[in-house]
Amino acid sequence: MFKKYIFPVLFLFTIISCEKVIDVEVPSIEPKLIIDANFEILFDKSPVIANSIVKLSLSSDYFDDEIPSVSNANVFLTNLSNNTIINFIDTNSNGNFEPINSFIPEDGIMYELTVVYDNQTYKGKASKVKSTPLTNVVQGDETLFSGEETELEITFKDEPIIENYYLFNFDRNLFLSIDDRYFNGSDYNFSFFYDEDDIELPATVTIRMSGITKEYYTYFEILINQSNQNSGGPFATAPSSLLGNMINTTDEDNFPLGYFHISETDTYTLDLVKKD
Repeated sequence: MFKKYIFPVLFLFTIISCEKVIDVEVPSIEPKLIIDANFEILFDKSPVIANSIVKLSLSSDYFDDEIPSVSNANVFLTNLSNNTIINFIDTNSNGNFEPINSFIPEDGIMYELTVVYDNQTYKGKASKVKSTPLTNVVQGDETLFSGEETELEITFKDEPIIENYYLFNFDRNLFLSIDDRYFNGSDYNFSFFYDEDDIELPATVTIRMSGITKEYYTYFEILINQSNQNSGGPFATAPSSLLGNMINTTDEDNFPLGYFHISETDTYTLDLVKKD
């Protein structure tokens, strides 16, 4: 029995003794401005409210743990139908700019977001995308591979005729984007599963369903594929090659990252319990 264990120990010692530390030099790149401006119009609330936050930060090197925020910028929104200006301010100096006076984006109005930072001007346009309300959200009984997953059953009715694109936020930095190519104008039901590592039961979750454009749908699909949802969400770091709809009007070569979008959003809060 003793001889059976001699070889593995000697082999392991050989591997350890031959290890070499290799320093990988990753080139440092010039930081780019990240503009995360996804406005949510919560039409299920009475009165209707809007989460209109422009989050500004700078891209960082691959191995950096922190994303530096940007608070020294000038941010405002222009209603292009009448040139009304809505000014934003970063009250807490944390890179989150909110409108000085509350406002609700109107239907059929194009808005232009302007960010002035480091003597450069960035602009992007968006109008509110309509959505449909959630019909029902319940906790299901099904599981997947491990048997420890938690199922959500989501039901809503898709608006007919037009192409619709939706973004679901399942809390815990978990997102899903879908389109209605296979259920246009129909009642639609699907299941979403939390992995056992995603959530500890009992727990309360708030589900968000937003209407989005086809362009933002494509952008978000790529963003999800290139990021780790469980590491701060898809907006924690932005891939350097993924361009959004914001442009640098001062220097087009110094392009920003991120996106400006306005969504109608429905919410549903649910208490999840542990089932035997």
